[in-house]
Order: sequence, then C-alpha cells, then structure tokens
Amino acid sequence: MTEVQQLAKFVIERTYEDLSEQAILQLKLRILDSLGCAIGALDKEPIEKIKKLITLFSEQPHVQLIGDGRTSPDRAAFYNSALVRYLDFNDSYLAKNETCHPSDNLGAILAAAEFAHADGRQLLTALAIAYQVQCRLSDEAPVRDKGFDHTTQGAFAVAAGVSKALGLDQEKTAHAIAISGTSNLALRVSRTGALSHWKGLAYPNTAFIGTHAAFLAKFGITGPLEVFEGNKGFKALSGPFSIDWPKENLESVLKTILKKYNAEIHSQSALEGVLELQAEHEFKGSEIDRIDVEIFDVAFKIIGGGEEGDKLTVETKEEADHSLRYVLAVALLDRQVLPEQYNVDRIRRADVQSLLKRVYISPNKAYSDLFPEHMPCSIKITLKNGHNFCIHKKDYQGFFTRPLAKESLEKKFINLSAPFISRKSQERFIETIDELPDLKVKDLTKLFADIRSK
Repeated sequence: MTEVQQLAKFVIERTYEDLSEQAILQLKLRILDSLGCAIGALDKEPIEKIKKLITLFSEQPHVQLIGDGRTSPDRAAFYNSALVRYLDFNDSYLAKNETCHPSDNLGAILAAAEFAHADGRQLLTALAIAYQVQCRLSDEAPVRDKGFDHTTQGAFAVAAGVSKALGLDQEKTAHAIAISGTSNLALRVSRTGALSHWKGLAYPNTAFIGTHAAFLAKFGITGPLEVFEGNKGFKALSGPFSIDWPKENLESVLKTILKKYNAEIHSQSALEGVLELQAEHEFKGSEIDRIDVEIFDVAFKIIGGGEEGDKLTVETKEEADHSLRYVLAVALLDRQVLPEQYNVDRIRRADVQSLLKRVYISPNKAYSDLFPEHMPCSIKITLKNGHNFCIHKKDYQGFFTRPLAKESLEKKFINLSAPFISRKSQERFIETIDELPDLKVKDLTKLFADIRSK
C-alpha cells in the first residue's frame, strides 16, 4: 500500500464519533469565524471581479455562493474560499517551519458537502480531516524555506476533505489526493516582495483544483499513487518524513489559533502588546518617536523586514497586512486593526507612513527557540518627550493557550457581517452553526442567499 493509499484509508475510516466534544466546538467556532471573514469581504474589489467571472461561467448552478448566486462546486470552492481568505482575518496553524490557514479548506468542503446532500456531521468530519492533514504535513514536511508556499501541503488536505464530503471510496480518495497533490505545487513568491491579489487567492485556487481533482476521481480519473514516495514525488521536494496515518486523530483543530486583530498571524502578540501599553499609559500615536520590537525569527523573516522584503514600502492592502511595521503603526494611531485600516486612503496617509518608518524590528534567538509553542516578543515605545514604556508578551488572546471565547467570536462575526446582513439573519447563522450536527448542510448554505438583504 502506498503512502497516499494509507492516507486515503485514514480519510475513509474516520467518523464523526472520532471527534472530541472540544474539537466539535472549535470546528463550529471556526466555521462561524470563517463565515464572518467571508461576509465581511463581499464588497472588496478582487472579490467582485471573481464574481463576474464565476457568473459568466455558471452553467450548472448546483451549489450556493456566499451571497446571491449559484454555480458549480469547483467554482463555488474558489469563490467562497476567496471570501474566507481575502481579509486575512481567518485562523492559522503554526508549525516550526511552516504556517498555514486550515479554514481555507472550508469553501471547498462546504460546496462538496452541499452537492452531496451531506449532513452537518459529515461536514464537520470532512473539515476535521482537512485540518488534520494540512497541520500534520506542515509539521512534518515544511517547504517554505525551499521556496514553496504553504498551499502546497493544502493541496493534499483539501482533496482529502472534499473526498470525504463527497463520500468517495478509498480508491477514488487516493486518486483525488494524488491528482491534487501532484498538480498544486505553488511558489512562495506570492508572499514576498511587492504583494499582489494572489497572496489572498493562492489557496482559493488550490481549493478549486483540489475540488476539481476529487470530481475527476469520482468519475474514474486516476492519479499517481506514489505521489509522496515515488521517483520525483513530493518527498523529492520536502525531504524524508513519516506520518503514520492510521494512528492519526482529528484533534489538530485544537492547536489552531484565531485572530484578534485583522493582521498577519505572527503580528498578533505584538499588536496586543502595543495596544495594552497605550491603554495603560494613555499616550497618542502622534506622540511616539520610535518603536523597538524584538520577536521570534519567523515573524522577522515574513513580516518584519527579514527574508521576504523590507516591509517599509506599503501602498496596498496586501502589503499592509503583511508589514509588522505598518500594523503596529496603524494600531497605535487608530487604536484598532480592522478591515478599515486597509483602505487605500488610510494606508497612504502621512501619519502612518511616517510612523511605520520609525518601527525597528530585530530577531531574538531565545524567542525563536520558544516558537511555535509561544509567540514571544518584547516592545519598547519611546515618546518624543523621552518617556518610554516596555512590555513582554508570550502569547495573545486567541492563541491556543488563551483561546477566544464563543461570545468573542460571535461578536467578531456580528461586526464583520453587519454591513451585509440583518441582525435577524446574524442570529440565524449563529443558531444554525451551533445546531449543525443535527442539520443538513443545505440548512446552512441556504442562509447565504439572505446576505445583502438588510
């Protein structure tokens, strides 16, 4: 039996009963959080462009889009995943040498589950499988330092989750994962240098291809079953690794983390730190002379000016949410980091452009050694009058050591979705997700049509 066949056996054998009560709760909360992020992105320019394309090609309206309209499952996977991802406000998983966003899989699995007339238990199980596959491959087979994107591991995860949602057998599941994993190798350049729309659309594309791969397998198309260990297979890129899939559980969701602030995940503890200092000492952003930050090396490399660009040139939303300098500056000026902090007129305003250039970031090896079990940083803010204030953080509210409460995530969902749905519709979403194990997936997706009907 090849490794992908072993993975397919894991996918087939896991059931809803394998999920702990805590995992079920956290999966529900991530669906709520993801849909809040999705609804909050409905009026963004790239999303509207994608919607035009989807509508043009929607000849087979099988499943519901988030918002008005129906389309084929693979296109719904792309569009709904783009909504979940665009704000960069959804969940994350931290491995030592890889970071991913497992809720990126939701759009594809929702589309497949609706197509298959699945129930909520099947949806939650399929989503848990996608989380497990992506998180464990991120642990054991990182590829970021070799120039490849985290969506590469996601290609295996999304195909596994979609296959489960569609009810494919073990053989077809193995072929679906093999097709998707072989054809979805993505370059890290989408997150380095001058960032484009593709930063937020790379995983939706993976979701599209992974869903299409599962449907190809459903209709009998085969893939390379030695995708992992074969000649020129995935291990030629990742290096050797071993995952004993039959022994894997469905609990990785418990180690995923949620965003308190609308910014790249590695910035969260630093953002909480600067805002705590400001609340305690009551200074204004305009009074700051400089900000000094010591942080773990992954944050420094990705958003702090290390390996993936200096992060001083910030002109677009994509560049802003991946610049630690920008998000700290705008947080101290506006006392928050939400989607409105990424409007172009806010990004380019002189106050934040000036302050971000006075943010100085350096890596700290001791902090790097503590990552990813902690997200440590030290911050010193010096005011123009010479006073300075310091704080040390090891995590933030939303990290797995301090998870956000259900009430906090409901509030986040309400705030993000408020411009697009009524309070009554918001309550229906929250109630439906809470009762999801006893409902059909269509009971959730039919609510998508209420969006924008305030």
